Order: sequence, then C-alpha cells, then structure tokens
Amino acid sequence: MAELLSIPLKKSSDVDLVKPLRNLIQATYSGAEAADECCEAVAELARLRAQAIWKLFDQSSLDVIYNYYDQLVSLESKVPPQEVAVPFKWKDAFDRGSIFGGRMSLTVSSLAFERVCVLFNIGALQSARAAHEPLDTEDSLKLAAKLCQQAAGVFTHLKGTVLLAVHQDPTPDLAPDTLAALAQLMLAQAQELIAYKCIRDEMKESMVAKVCAAGEEMYADALRLMQREALKPLWDRDWLAVVAAKQAAFRGLAQLYAAGGAEAGAAPGAAGARVARLQAAAEALRAAAPGGRLAGVGPLRDAAARAARLAHDAARDNDFIYHERVPDAAALEPPARAVVAKALAPPPRWAAGRDLFARLLPLPVLAAQAAAEARRAELVAAEVARLREATQLLNGVLASLSLPACVEAAGAAGLPPSIVARARDVRAAGGLAALAQLVAELPELLQRNKDILNEAERMLREEAEADAALRAQFGPRWSRSPSEGLTEAFRANAAKYAQIIDNAVRADHIVQQKFQQHRDNIELLSRSEDEIGAGVPAAPGGGGAEAGEAADTLRRLMRDVDALKAERDALEAELKEARVPLQEALLEAHAAARPLGAEAEPALQRALAPLQARAAASLRRQEDLVAEVQTAHAALAAPLGGGGRDAALGALAAAADAYSELSNNLKEGVKFYNDLTQLLVAFQNKVSDFCFARKTEKDELLKDLTQEASRPGPPPPAPAHEPAAARREPPPRPAPPALPYPAQPQGMPLPYAGPAYPYYAAPLPALYNPYATLPYPRAAPPYQPYPAPAPAPAPRPPYDSYPQQ
Repeated sequence: MAELLSIPLKKSSDVDLVKPLRNLIQATYSGAEAADECCEAVAELARLRAQAIWKLFDQSSLDVIYNYYDQLVSLESKVPPQEVAVPFKWKDAFDRGSIFGGRMSLTVSSLAFERVCVLFNIGALQSARAAHEPLDTEDSLKLAAKLCQQAAGVFTHLKGTVLLAVHQDPTPDLAPDTLAALAQLMLAQAQELIAYKCIRDEMKESMVAKVCAAGEEMYADALRLMQREALKPLWDRDWLAVVAAKQAAFRGLAQLYAAGGAEAGAAPGAAGARVARLQAAAEALRAAAPGGRLAGVGPLRDAAARAARLAHDAARDNDFIYHERVPDAAALEPPARAVVAKALAPPPRWAAGRDLFARLLPLPVLAAQAAAEARRAELVAAEVARLREATQLLNGVLASLSLPACVEAAGAAGLPPSIVARARDVRAAGGLAALAQLVAELPELLQRNKDILNEAERMLREEAEADAALRAQFGPRWSRSPSEGLTEAFRANAAKYAQIIDNAVRADHIVQQKFQQHRDNIELLSRSEDEIGAGVPAAPGGGGAEAGEAADTLRRLMRDVDALKAERDALEAELKEARVPLQEALLEAHAAARPLGAEAEPALQRALAPLQARAAASLRRQEDLVAEVQTAHAALAAPLGGGGRDAALGALAAAADAYSELSNNLKEGVKFYNDLTQLLVAFQNKVSDFCFARKTEKDELLKDLTQEASRPGPPPPAPAHEPAAARREPPPRPAPPALPYPAQPQGMPLPYAGPAYPYYAAPLPALYNPYATLPYPRAAPPYQPYPAPAPAPAPRPPYDSYPQQ
C-alpha cells in the first residue's frame, strides 16, 4: 500500500523546571522527608524533558517520551496544579511560518498544558514510527497497525480534554476539529494496514472485501473532516490528494474482492453484477493512482491491471455464455463492512519505568491528611484551652486565699517553703531578664513577617501595574489573561496572612499587659531569699488546735492540688503529641475511590477519646477540690485572721504563676512567628515564581507582536481584469473553539487562566496563635485583674492592586 501519513511534532522551548518545582514540592510537603528526596527527582525530570523534546526520531524516542509523560502524570496528581509557575511554550505542529492562520505558539504555566502537548507528540511519534515500518513482515504490520490505533486513541482522548487543560483558544493543531480529523486519519491507516495483512494472508475474498469496504468508508470520513474550510490551510499540499486516492483505492479493492467472491451463474444476474463490480474496481483503481503515485507499492502494484484483465474476461464470458444485463455499479448492493481498527485509549502508564515521585502523596490524600491534622489540632487546642482555663481559675482561687503560703510553718521573718521554691524556679529559669528578652523578641519577629508579606504584595502590585500599562499600550492585541483574575487567590491569601498578623499583634498586646502587671513581683522573685523576705510582713502568731487541724487539712488539699497540676501538665503534653496514623488508610480509601473524610473522623475520635475523658475527669475533680479548699480555709481564717502578709504572699504566688504562664506563652509566640515566617517565605516564593512566569510570558508575547509588526502585509488586490480563478485568496483563519465554561481560574493563579480547582486557603502555623485568646481566672485574685485589652483595630482590607483612579 502507499506510504502512511505521519503527524508533525510540536516544538517547545527550554524552561527551568528545577527551581519552581523544587520550591512547590517543598512548600506543599513542608517538613516531609519525601520533599527533600524529590529534589533529585525534579532534576531527573528536567533531563527527561530535554531528551523527550529535543531528541531526534529513532527507535528509543517513544520510550523516552513515554517515560516523561508518565512522570508528568504522576507529578500533576501530587502538587497543586494551579500553583505551578513554569511557563511552558509550545508551537503549532502545522505552523510553516505563514502570516495567516491561528496562534502559532502558546505559553501556559500549567502541568496539564505540558501533559497535553507531550501526549500530542506521543501520537505524532507513533504515527511516524508506523510510517517507518517496512510493512513486509507480519510483525511489522502488526506493530504499525497497533501504533496507528494508539495514535487514534491519543487524538480522540485529547479532543475531549484539551480545552479543560488550556482554558483558552488553543493553537490550531489542538483544536477539537483538528484532533477529530487526525484521529479519523489514524484509524483509517490502521484499517489500511489490517486490510494489507488480510491480502497477504490470502484470507477469503469476501472477508477481504468487507475489510476494504470499511477502509473506504473510514478514508471518506477522514477526507470529509480534513476538507473543512478552517482546517485546509493546516495540511501539507498533498495530504488531501493522498487521502482521496486511498479512498478510491479501497473502493476499487472492495469491488474487486467482492466480485471475486461471487460465482458467475450461481444466481440470476450474478454474472452481470460481477462484470459491473470489476469494471467499477478497474475504474476506481485507475483513478486512485494518478501519475502512478499509488500504483507501485503494496497490493496496488498490479491491482489495477488485474481488475482490468478480470473485467475484460468477465465481460467476454457474459457476452458469450450468460448474456446477462450489466447493471450500473451504483445500483448494486455495496459490500458489507467489517471495521476491525479501533482507537486504543491511552493506558494509565505508557512505560514500565519507576515513578520518580512515588514517595509523594496524591493531592486528595494530602488534603485529607491536612484536614485531619487541622481537625486534630482543633480538638487538642480546645482541650488544652479548657485545661489551662481551669488551671488559671484554680491558681486565682488559691492566690486570693493566700494558699499554700498561709498554712506553711515559718518564722516571723521567714518565707514559706512554697514561696522559696517558686522563687528558686524563677531564678533558675532566668528571672525577669529572660522573660524581658522573650518579650523584646516579639517586635523583631513581627516586623520580619510584615516585611516578607509586604514584599510579596509589592511584587503582585508591580506585576499588575506592568500588565495594565501594556494592555493600555497594545489594546486588543494584548491577548493574555488580565492579572486581576489570576492574582485573586494570591491577594486573598495575602489578606488572610495580614489578618493572622493582626490577630498576633493583639495577642502580643495582651501578653505585654500581663507582663507589665506582674513585672515588679517577678523582679522581687528574681532576687535572693533575704531580699524577698524583707518585703513580706511577719507571720501572726496563735491559732490553737482548731487552726492546726484546719491547716493540716489545707496542706493535704494543697498536695492534691499539686498532684492535679502535674497530672494536667502530663495530659497536655500527651494531647499535643497525640498522632493518628491515617496515611495507609487514606491511601487505601483513595485507591478504592471511597470518601476520604469518612476514614479520618472516626480514627480521630477513637485516638482522642481516652485523653478527652481524662481531661473531663480532671475538671470534675477540680470542682470538688476548690469546694473543699474554700471550706477548710474558712475554718483556718477565723482563728488566724488575715493581714498584709497574706496579701503579699498571694501577690508573689500570683507572680510566680504568671511567670510560668508568660514563659510558656512567649515561647509559643516565638515558635508561632517562626512557623509563620516559613509559610510566608513559601508564599513569597510562589508569588516570585508566578511573577517570573508572567514576565516570561510577557516577553514571549512582546516578541510575537514585534515579529508580527515586522512581517510584510497581505498581497495587493488582483487587478480587475485578472480572472477570478487566478486570484489567490488567503486561507481563512480557523474559528476558535467555543468554550463551554467560563475561563475563571480558581485557587492559586496561573499566568494563563487554568482549570477550575478547589480553593486552597492560606495555611496556618501549627496550633495557630496559641496565645491570642488567653483564658482568665473567674475568681478575682488579690492583685488587680487583667485590664481589658484595647479595642481591636478595624480589619485590614484585602490587598487591592487595582485601586480606582
């Protein structure tokens, strides 16, 4: 048979994959070992791309591009696709430098666009590999037919998915009509190869006729699709002639083998029908090879001569023997059709190589795991807050009763052992100086986070201003997507981070107020025992047996209180360290297409239920202890009386408790700001990659506009006396496909409008702002209660890079 037509390859340009993808993976899988291990995988992916894009056609080209495509599919499912800031540029496969036609190249920062273009090249390489097969052995025929069917499946798959990936007018080679024509052409060529094999294997002529009849119909469909006005300028000048010739050739072969399978005289009119079929076959086969193009190869080598000879013999036999009327060939029943070639859908994996990104979790699993972790942190934070609030309430009650200092034996000028121990702990922790140093760190950490966020907002603002200026300069010719729609998610996340910082500022204010309130007593606790004792009034004497019994009861209750606090400290640590292993269960649910949320919530409840029960029991136990302490203290206070000593000791005890709370809160605050810094740096990197991708896209579009302006204009109109047939009209511009959905990106933006993905909210630090809403004691201690914080400032409006002029 004649040579097969092969699809030209799309051409791309070099891009930097390593830095943007490495930043994206490390930001998406922050803290995971797999993120560090994938740095080498990203470098390997870049090497694979270079080989798949630039390697000349040979036997290994398909294996290379198969491997690269598989890695793309794997990576696309494991990173947020809307955050990929790599400007992939691909040229139209059929572009020959004409000033007419559609867009010659397209740049989109999307792994989906890269995957679509690589898949197109897979189909094109499969067609080229099939065209290079010698077709003189059974194995080569089978391989070529399989490759053509795979190519047809590739183009059919692309026809239904390309608009979802590009989300704008694609280049002409990726238009749905073009892909439909290519898929039908590949199917027709696969049917042609199968017909060739049937002829070589000398199958029954009736079966060969059915296969050839189906080939004629397939080439007719391919020709009808390729002759659309919008597609004619794409093809090489001889493609339509070749397809039309093959359609005629298969029409002739179908009639030839249909006539050979019918016995003359077997039925009335059979001889005349045989003559008509053979004459139609000879005429079609002569028309199939104008100039002998298709006559020198394959089964057409002698098909036309054979058909003419058989037609002559059949006509002679009918004239001398059967004397039947020869009907018009068009009036005969057409041969039955046997469609053997089928489009083979692309497999999940083309190659058998290893997955470079196997260690990374699929995005749905990662999102479910993050949601489960956020839910766990929410439940843990709620329990920790309840425990801390109850502990502060207990401390406030004890401080108001001057416990345990009022029941500890001490001399007139001595200090109670509990105060001595607490002062020793304060000095061991660094005293006032250590606490003041932590307080002083907060403004620096806060300013660092503000600077990072301001820098990200500045880059977004400058990119938007540059885009607006070029849009005003070039008008409708500036065809790329406006920045306003693409940066919507970035600006929303920037506003979210700004709100987080504002909440942290208010929390800092509360902590600093508490620090200033207890500063003097904390400074006293930081001194020596003699200096502390000098500031405490002497203990009153007396008491009697009744006071001694009440004091013993209070001492026992104080031991129970200390045990309760120690138990709570351990319980809080267990709550914070509680982890629920969900990864394997989520992976299994994802593989089985089960809802992932249904797997996480029951596991969280089972893991935290025992700790929550212990926390509830601790709260109930505190209520009983507080009631007993108040009763015993009332019995002790009647014979002993109060005095300034109790107030002073209560203030010192409250200062010691405040020191411990402030130390924990400030350490958590420092950790919170450091975690927020990491998130803001990752956010800034994403914004930087986005702005770089937009700059690359801007440069490419400016280059195209400059080249377009430098091209010569269209030819002058033909003179009026020139015949109409001689006038050469420019081919029409392909009509852009109608998008059945709005091109509005969701989630993190793309330089071009990307597919709609679920919105990814700005991530928060672990145990988000743990000291922003500090619980306060419900029983007023002897010292002044915490002053109410200043009214919260008005919420910061979201960043708007497009202010009204």
